[in-house]
This record gives sequence, structure tokens and C-alpha cells, in this order.
Amino acid sequence: MVAEIKSAPKSAPLKSDGSRRQPRRAPERRVAIWGPLLVVLALAMMLTAGIWRHVQQNRAQQQFAQETGKVTVEFLNAKPDAKPHTLLLPGNITAMQETTIFARANGYVARWLVDIGDNVKAGQLLAEPETPELDQQLAAAQGTLKQSEANFELARVTAQRWQELSQKQVVARQDNDEKQGSYQASAATLSASKANVAQLQELQAFKKITAPFDGRITTRRIDVGSLVSEGSGTAGTVLFTLAQIDPLRIFVDVPQTDSPLIDVGMDAKILVAERANRDFTGKVTRTAGALDPTSRTMRVEVQIPNHDGALFAGMYAQVKFVLMDKNGPILIPSDVFVFRPEGPQVALVTNENKIHWQKIEVGRDFGDYMEVMKGIDQDAKVVMNPTDDLTEGLVVEPKPLARKAQGEAPKAAQ
Repeated sequence: MVAEIKSAPKSAPLKSDGSRRQPRRAPERRVAIWGPLLVVLALAMMLTAGIWRHVQQNRAQQQFAQETGKVTVEFLNAKPDAKPHTLLLPGNITAMQETTIFARANGYVARWLVDIGDNVKAGQLLAEPETPELDQQLAAAQGTLKQSEANFELARVTAQRWQELSQKQVVARQDNDEKQGSYQASAATLSASKANVAQLQELQAFKKITAPFDGRITTRRIDVGSLVSEGSGTAGTVLFTLAQIDPLRIFVDVPQTDSPLIDVGMDAKILVAERANRDFTGKVTRTAGALDPTSRTMRVEVQIPNHDGALFAGMYAQVKFVLMDKNGPILIPSDVFVFRPEGPQVALVTNENKIHWQKIEVGRDFGDYMEVMKGIDQDAKVVMNPTDDLTEGLVVEPKPLARKAQGEAPKAAQ
């Protein structure tokens, strides 16, 4: 075999200090290593930039296509009917108290002291009749009372004596029992006589006709010498009619829909055509708390101060309530409703700006506006004038309805 003889490496030149110099590497070796890496990195960056730009262009194109394809709809926010509304109801003004004064004893009118239109105080003397028959009856009853007192005293003394004799067994027990019974009977007769006298004295006290309360005389039906008879209704004689005119009161019948809004203590305005230049304010003093099953109304009493007597009992008036329903139903325009076989519906805009058809329950109809009892929450976005091309789930461009176009919800007046 021929041995391969490798040439010995040449010795490196010596330095001045005697050491060998290291040979330098060629620069071409560094370029060969880093050059391809830089080219690959540059290509990767260019590819990434191209892909990102392409994605951005596609996204912009899709967004542009979606925006150009969206349907713009106007909407309004559903609000409850929280605005105050007025309720105007008719009624008749009546006196707070009114009574007819009758005679309690038969006789003749000796004098009368008040006439119609006079204001009187409680206990004031109104008239005095003469009652001769009653006077004679009282005198006879008083005589009977004296006789009963004498008989009672004699029976008492006799009963006491016979009781003592009976204890000594001087008289028979039967005779003593009879005397004791006579004594008890005379005591009962005396009590009856006293009661009869007291009754006639009470009737005689009615010879003075007085006012039972403060008020105004509205009728007088007697004159001097008029014959009066005791009793009431058709059996008795009417002397006067007395009415309390301060305060006055008026009763009204509130419909069922507004009855929950009437509270005791709330103000009410009283409108009277004959006093059009004045405002009268009353207060609700009581309510029936129940509805009339026939008319579905609740009776409400309103009291009216009448210090100057400007209002008269019996006047026709109207009571005006200003009602505030904080829990009122949703009130929206009538042109947002769509009546379909499934029932009335409205188009709503969801949070994702998509159309959703909602079935609702309609309440009262006020013409331009209608109540929604169920189906819509407060602040829901309701599409104005919805059309058939607004399909379920359609993405739209919502636009709030101008404030002027919305207008104001009507006041629900009865």
C-alpha cells in the first residue's frame, strides 16, 4: 500500500517575542453564515406584512359592505305615562250638615226670631210656641204626683206598724203581708208619677226651639199663630230647615281606572260656572274604599272651605283632580303598532342592533297614542313606522327619533 503522506502544516511566523502568530479567518465565512438568515428574515417580514394588509383590506371591505347594506331605522325609547293628567267629574255641592226642625209639642206659634238666610249659632233661640194643652197635662201630672207621694207615705207608715205587730204576733201574718204589698204598690205608683211629670217637663222644654248646630236658615214655614203638631215626616209640622255651609262638601264618582290614584288629603279644584273668576280648592276627606258593582265607580267626598259664603249648597260644580301615576303603563305612538294574525306587535332594536318583533298587549286607545300593558319594558327601542322588510334578526342602523318629532304624550283625560 502506498502510504499517503500528508504535508506538514507550515509553521506560523514568529513574533518579536518568539511566539507564533495565529492565522486570520477569511471574512467570506461570516457572510456565508449570516447572509441567508437575513434574507429569510426579510422575506418572512414581507410575507407577514402582506398577509396583515390583505386581512385588513378584507375586513374593511366586509365592514363597508355591511354598512352599505344596513337599513337605517328611527326609534324612540318607550316611557311610562308618568305625566300628570287631569280628571274632571261632575257633582252637586251639599251642606256639611242639614236638618229639618219639627215641633215636639202641639200648640200655636207665639213668635219666631230668625228668617231664611240668617246665620245662627248652636243653641240660639229660633221660635217659641204656646202649648196650653201640654201645660195642663203637666199640671195634672204634678197633682197626681203629689197624691202618689201622700199615698206612698201612708202606706210606708202602715207597713212599718204592721211589721212590728206581726213580730209580736198580735196580728195575723196574712194581714201583714197585705200591708207590705200595698206599700210596694204605692212605691211603684210614685215612680210612675215622677216619670210622667219628667216626660211632660222635657216636652215643655221644647217650647223653646233652638238651633242644634251652627249654620244658616234655608227655609221657614211658620208664622205667628200657626198651628203646630208634634211628630216628624208627614205627621209633624216643619218649622225650619238648617244647613251648615262652612265647610261645604261635594260627592263625585271616580272611575275604576283612576280610583287607585285618589288619596285622602289630596287637593282638588272646584269649578263653578257662576264663580268663573274665582278658584276654589278643596281636599279629599274620605273615600268609599270600594267600587259600585253597577257603575264601577268609587264614591269620593271633597270638602270645600266657604268662609265668605260664596258657594251655596245645591250648586252644580265640577271637581278637577290632577293625578300622577308613577306606575303607569307604557305609552307609545299608534303608528308603531303592526296588527298581525298573531296579535299586535312592535319592532324592537336589540343591543346588537338587530330587529326583534315583540308581541304586546294593548290597553286604552287615546287616538295618536296607545297604552301597552305587557310586552315592552321601559327604555326599550321601538322602531317608528316599521315595514315588512324588517325581518327578524336583521341588522339595522338605529337612529334616535328627533325630539320635535316625538312630541308629547297626551294627557289621559276622562
